[in-house]
Amino acid sequence: MTDAARKAGPVALVLGFVLMLWYAGAVGMNAQGVIERVLADRPGWTTGELVTETLRMERPLLPAPHQVALDLYSSIVDWPLDSPRNLLFHAAVTAQSTLVGFVLGTLLGVLLAAAIVHSRTLDRALLPWIVASQTVPVLAIAPIVLVILGSLGMQGVAPKAAIAMYLCFFPVTVAMVQGLRSPQRIETELMHTYAATRWQAFWMLRMPAALPFLLPSLRIAIAAGLVGAMVAELPTGAQAGLGARLLTGSYYGNTVGIWSALVLSALLGLALTGAVALAERLVLQRRRA
Repeated sequence: MTDAARKAGPVALVLGFVLMLWYAGAVGMNAQGVIERVLADRPGWTTGELVTETLRMERPLLPAPHQVALDLYSSIVDWPLDSPRNLLFHAAVTAQSTLVGFVLGTLLGVLLAAAIVHSRTLDRALLPWIVASQTVPVLAIAPIVLVILGSLGMQGVAPKAAIAMYLCFFPVTVAMVQGLRSPQRIETELMHTYAATRWQAFWMLRMPAALPFLLPSLRIAIAAGLVGAMVAELPTGAQAGLGARLLTGSYYGNTVGIWSALVLSALLGLALTGAVALAERLVLQRRRA
């Protein structure tokens, strides 16, 4: 068995199990509605008819996987990429806010970590507040931030990127603080022996030592940033973005559309995380070389 097959086997097994549970849940949750609306005038209906009808309802409580897949495919293929009916258009809008927030959050996290490591006063003053900031639910803080930024004339990507940055900077900060403090005392004393400046010690010793801590935290940060961008699209009543698509689907009771947006958001999260993981692998390979 090849290495790829060994890796794909467990994934396929879990996916098959999830699909089985999903189909079972769709039949169970939709059965009562089918009995009351469709099969009430069909005396002597069979279990097979019940299962068939539950899997093709127009507005099911829980759509079946094939219904979600068909809706997702139809949205992508039947409409141009710049159409608001195309889910890829909404995914691109959300991805833009996520990436901007991710970059800003990473920069903020690295700067805060550097300040904390080099100043005991900032360590005592900032780190508790950084930890406390994550105890505030993003659903509570998002409308406040959006209103404040909107009053300052910041519209479009900027408010959503700010919420994404709020969720991104924390894992980067914590990981970088641990990474920048990871060099041993003998290594720092060796830098002093060579009369290295604080900046040289940071760039040549602490930063390379922090890379193994920083790179995994970026995968967490990009996933958190995606959640923040989608949450930021909800209270604004945005017309574009996966969060806006979820909100529109809930208004009109379009459960299939809601699940299509959810599936695409999961795929977008996997794509963004995979891109960060690929960059991590390239950086580590170059570092070893």
